[in-house]
Amino acid sequence: MARKMLVDEGMSQTNQEEAHYDFDLFVIGAGSGGVRAARFSANFGAKVGICELPFHPISSEVIGGVGGTCVIRGCVPKKILVYGAAFGGELEDARNYGWELNEKLNFNWKKLLHKKTDEIIRLNGIYKRLLSNAGVKLFEGEGKIVGPNEVEVTQLDGTKLSYSAKHILIATGSRAHRPPIPGQELGITSDEALSLEDLPKRAVIFGGGYIAVEFASIWRGLGADVDLFFRRELPLRGFDDEMRAVVARNLEARGINLHAQTNLTELIKTDNGIKVITDHGVELEADVVLFATGRLPNSKRLNLEAVGVELDNTGAVKVDEYSRTNISSIWAVGDVTNRMNLTPVALMEGTCFAKTAFGGESSKPDYSSIPCAVFSIPPLSVVGLSEEQAIEKANSDVLVFTSTFNPMKNTISGRQEKTVMKLVVDSETDKVLGASMCGPDAPEIMQGIAVALKCGATKAQFDSTVGIHPSAAEEFVTMRSVSRRITVRGKPKTNL
Repeated sequence: MARKMLVDEGMSQTNQEEAHYDFDLFVIGAGSGGVRAARFSANFGAKVGICELPFHPISSEVIGGVGGTCVIRGCVPKKILVYGAAFGGELEDARNYGWELNEKLNFNWKKLLHKKTDEIIRLNGIYKRLLSNAGVKLFEGEGKIVGPNEVEVTQLDGTKLSYSAKHILIATGSRAHRPPIPGQELGITSDEALSLEDLPKRAVIFGGGYIAVEFASIWRGLGADVDLFFRRELPLRGFDDEMRAVVARNLEARGINLHAQTNLTELIKTDNGIKVITDHGVELEADVVLFATGRLPNSKRLNLEAVGVELDNTGAVKVDEYSRTNISSIWAVGDVTNRMNLTPVALMEGTCFAKTAFGGESSKPDYSSIPCAVFSIPPLSVVGLSEEQAIEKANSDVLVFTSTFNPMKNTISGRQEKTVMKLVVDSETDKVLGASMCGPDAPEIMQGIAVALKCGATKAQFDSTVGIHPSAAEEFVTMRSVSRRITVRGKPKTNL
């Protein structure tokens, strides 16, 4: 009885302390990570507020929208355009399957754009309802932190609201970066590219990452002439080198002009469009120039330095393994932390935060075996280590298994485009360290492979799995012969 009284007294004291706060949690940013953290925290019983800038397909410092980059001006609208662009090749391939099509096929860009916008408006509404159904209070306006436990929201009419919160979560994402070259204001970013009034006939893309490669595929698939400029020898730095080469070959085979190891140095407005000048002295004209040269954390207007929150040299919020900043009441998840900038990762980080802060379960994100995809046409998808990463980390020889084949669909259509699959295996443990695929349906297949790698699957277990026939996916369980063995020399072997 005495013990219960002591507990009750402690709880009463805690409740009195917490009563001083307007919210248990206030989230700045209602994108994927912020919405997930808000909803799950509310489900744990927390009183949660969240703020987000007003909706618009093209973001700015004062415009955003519930759903964030992925839903409004990222993954979702991009994938819709990829679907639209893929039909161009599909219709070509259909002729050898007996479909009698007119030589001239018309494409209505404005119709696709309208359908895309309708969908992101629908999703924006769904995300708002998800917050409302979870009991989360949504504020429309710009949020900033004015103290370790205080936020300020500037509403659309300019009025300012101040709220106290036991915990504050920063989930403001990132924003596209423009290179500092003369005429850079003539270029666009992925935001504008998803909402262009007219489909360009001539497009120049500067960048070698997934956004650059995806938009090259989109615009080329819709009939534009596309020139892709990037600084490295191959696009998609950070991915497996062999698979990067496969993607480059596919892009060229689809009619995209690749300009490796080339920078843009100046853009000039002309009567016919935009003149593009490179560091090799090449000049060409374009209707649109897309900068896909990376993204920067969206932290500038949050007042973080004044509060004492530590940032790195890119503006990313520094956090520990539980997503906590150097100020114990302030946390951050998603792209604003510049850890692994993927929507599902932001969702994972938001979930772990809610469990740690309100679920009574210390939970830190696990970044191992996270699959990802590049939605080029055809797509690339990977999980685990690339061959280069495996060699760098290995203490034993690395075995590489590859399969290159003509997809069954192409045998009739006549399209000359190979699918490539790859497994990277530790020779000592037989554990599959990484998997890659470039070809139709790669992301759908790789999601299943990711489960196997997360469970620590061995090559023997892959080999003992019965395949689905006829399918491309069955190749992952029928690669018996080692393509190459990389001997790891000079690394000490240990039992630790």
